[in-house]
Amino acid sequence: MKTLSLSALVSLFLCGCSSLSSEKERPVDWYFQIATPAHYDVWVENIEFERSGVRHWYHPAGSLGCCWKGPNGPRGITGGMEPFPNFIGIQWFSFAEQKFYQRLIIIPDEWQELMRAPARYVTSLGEFYGPRNILALGLAPGGEIVVWIKNQIGNEIEIARLQANEIEGNPEDYAPLMPEYLEESGAYLKQHGVPTNKW
Repeated sequence: MKTLSLSALVSLFLCGCSSLSSEKERPVDWYFQIATPAHYDVWVENIEFERSGVRHWYHPAGSLGCCWKGPNGPRGITGGMEPFPNFIGIQWFSFAEQKFYQRLIIIPDEWQELMRAPARYVTSLGEFYGPRNILALGLAPGGEIVVWIKNQIGNEIEIARLQANEIEGNPEDYAPLMPEYLEESGAYLKQHGVPTNKW
């Protein structure tokens, strides 16, 4: 069995540190996604981002009914996050519950550090490593928010579970959309109900 000399090991270590360092310093394109469980559609009324003292912006959202976990998720509404925010505010209407929820998410610095760590992803060109540059927010019944980081479906890591606040609102605002929603998901809701604790 071949062995490496001490100088060779030190060289390899220094090269590895150098590549990790350059990887950490390389600019990253940051993205967010919003997902919901199938049949538990929501209407995202508002999603806003802020990097304190730098930028405050919002992203158009709207109706959402996919995708939570498995081969198609988590994924959904997508947009850019530039610069990386330290606050996200989100408000939505749950069709299944006929309720409104809202949450201000304070993003710890550790989240961005976790996202920068290289993760394996696969494309038609081969196998690569890159940061988990997508922050995915899952909106579940009961106002639960599940937070994942990923760069590809299949390598997501759950990093947080948060509870949104139920707020006042008028479900009648969404009455015109309910017949289509119930046609698609009414039978499923009758059979399975609206679980608020299994997500």
